[in-house]
Amino acid sequence: MRTLCASTLIGEFFVIGFAGLVAMKDPDLSTSTVWLVSGIAMLLSVLLCGMVTRPGGVALGWALQIALIASGVFVPTMYFLGAVFAALWWASVHFGRKVDEAKARFAAQAQSSSSTADAA
Repeated sequence: MRTLCASTLIGEFFVIGFAGLVAMKDPDLSTSTVWLVSGIAMLLSVLLCGMVTRPGGVALGWALQIALIASGVFVPTMYFLGAVFAALWWASVHFGRKVDEAKARFAAQAQSSSSTADAA
Protein backbone atom coordinates (compact mmCIF):
# COMPACT_ATOMS: atom_id res chain seq x y z
CA MET A 1 0.00 0.00 0.00
CA ARG A 2 2.81 2.32 0.86
CA THR A 3 4.26 2.41 -2.66
CA LEU A 4 0.95 3.10 -4.39
CA CYS A 5 -0.08 5.78 -1.91
CA ALA A 6 3.34 7.43 -1.99
CA SER A 7 3.21 7.58 -5.78
CA THR A 8 -0.15 9.33 -5.63
CA LEU A 9 1.09 11.76 -2.99
CA ILE A 10 4.21 12.66 -4.99
CA GLY A 11 2.01 13.34 -8.00
CA GLU A 12 -0.09 15.61 -5.81
CA PHE A 13 3.06 17.43 -4.70
CA PHE A 14 3.65 18.57 -8.26
CA VAL A 15 -0.01 19.37 -8.94
CA ILE A 16 -0.15 21.52 -5.80
CA GLY A 17 2.96 23.39 -6.91
CA PHE A 18 1.53 24.04 -10.36
CA ALA A 19 -1.79 25.12 -8.84
CA GLY A 20 0.16 27.58 -6.70
CA LEU A 21 1.68 29.07 -9.84
CA VAL A 22 -1.78 29.46 -11.36
CA ALA A 23 -3.20 30.94 -8.13
CA MET A 24 -0.45 33.60 -8.11
CA LYS A 25 -2.12 35.20 -11.12
CA ASP A 26 -5.24 35.93 -9.04
CA PRO A 27 -5.03 39.61 -8.05
CA ASP A 28 -7.09 38.99 -4.90
CA LEU A 29 -4.50 36.59 -3.46
CA SER A 30 -1.13 37.66 -2.13
CA THR A 31 1.91 35.74 -3.29
CA SER A 32 2.96 35.00 0.28
CA THR A 33 -0.44 33.55 1.16
CA VAL A 34 -0.50 31.37 -1.96
CA TRP A 35 2.95 29.97 -1.25
CA LEU A 36 2.33 29.53 2.46
CA VAL A 37 -0.78 27.44 1.79
CA SER A 38 0.75 25.63 -1.20
CA GLY A 39 3.98 24.99 0.70
CA ILE A 40 2.17 23.51 3.68
CA ALA A 41 0.10 21.27 1.39
CA MET A 42 3.21 20.21 -0.55
CA LEU A 43 5.08 19.46 2.68
CA LEU A 44 2.12 17.48 3.98
CA SER A 45 1.99 15.41 0.80
CA VAL A 46 5.66 14.50 1.15
CA LEU A 47 5.42 13.76 4.88
CA LEU A 48 2.38 11.57 4.30
CA CYS A 49 4.49 9.31 2.08
CA GLY A 50 6.20 8.05 5.23
CA MET A 51 3.10 8.16 7.44
CA VAL A 52 0.66 6.29 5.23
CA THR A 53 1.06 2.96 7.03
CA ARG A 54 0.86 4.52 10.49
CA PRO A 55 -2.41 5.03 12.36
CA GLY A 56 -4.23 8.04 10.95
CA GLY A 57 -2.06 8.24 7.83
CA VAL A 58 -4.81 7.27 5.42
CA ALA A 59 -7.25 9.64 7.14
CA LEU A 60 -4.78 12.51 6.74
CA GLY A 61 -4.49 11.54 3.10
CA TRP A 62 -8.25 11.85 2.75
CA ALA A 63 -8.11 15.27 4.41
CA LEU A 64 -5.54 16.33 1.81
CA GLN A 65 -7.84 15.08 -0.97
CA ILE A 66 -10.72 17.14 0.40
CA ALA A 67 -8.48 20.20 0.64
CA LEU A 68 -7.38 19.73 -2.98
CA ILE A 69 -10.97 19.60 -4.17
CA ALA A 70 -11.83 22.64 -2.03
CA SER A 71 -8.95 24.58 -3.57
CA GLY A 72 -11.08 24.69 -6.70
CA VAL A 73 -12.61 27.83 -5.20
CA PHE A 74 -9.38 29.65 -6.10
CA VAL A 75 -8.20 27.56 -9.06
CA PRO A 76 -11.30 26.05 -10.77
CA THR A 77 -9.26 23.33 -12.50
CA MET A 78 -8.54 21.89 -9.06
CA TYR A 79 -12.16 20.71 -8.76
CA PHE A 80 -11.40 18.27 -11.56
CA LEU A 81 -7.80 17.48 -10.56
CA GLY A 82 -8.78 17.10 -6.91
CA ALA A 83 -11.48 14.62 -7.88
CA VAL A 84 -9.03 12.70 -10.07
CA PHE A 85 -6.50 12.50 -7.25
CA ALA A 86 -9.20 11.51 -4.75
CA ALA A 87 -10.08 8.61 -7.07
CA LEU A 88 -6.38 7.73 -7.36
CA TRP A 89 -6.06 7.90 -3.57
CA TRP A 90 -9.01 5.54 -3.16
CA ALA A 91 -7.52 3.14 -5.70
CA SER A 92 -4.09 3.31 -4.04
CA VAL A 93 -5.51 2.52 -0.62
CA HIS A 94 -7.95 -0.14 -1.86
CA PHE A 95 -5.63 -2.04 -4.18
CA GLY A 96 -2.58 -1.43 -1.99
CA ARG A 97 -4.31 -3.24 0.87
CA LYS A 98 -5.18 -6.12 -1.45
CA VAL A 99 -1.54 -6.37 -2.58
CA ASP A 100 -0.36 -6.33 1.06
CA GLU A 101 -2.81 -9.12 1.92
CA ALA A 102 -1.64 -11.19 -1.06
CA LYS A 103 2.00 -10.70 -0.06
CA ALA A 104 1.22 -11.80 3.49
CA ARG A 105 -0.58 -14.92 2.23
CA PHE A 106 2.30 -15.75 -0.11
CA ALA A 107 4.86 -15.28 2.69
CA ALA A 108 2.80 -17.51 5.02
CA GLN A 109 2.54 -20.19 2.34
CA ALA A 110 6.26 -20.01 1.64
CA GLN A 111 7.06 -20.26 5.34
CA SER A 112 4.72 -23.20 5.90
CA SER A 113 6.09 -25.07 2.88
CA SER A 114 9.68 -24.49 3.99
CA SER A 115 8.92 -25.67 7.53
CA THR A 116 7.20 -28.76 6.08
CA ALA A 117 10.26 -29.45 3.92
CA ASP A 118 12.55 -28.99 6.94
CA ALA A 119 10.53 -31.51 8.97
CA ALA A 120 10.82 -34.16 6.27
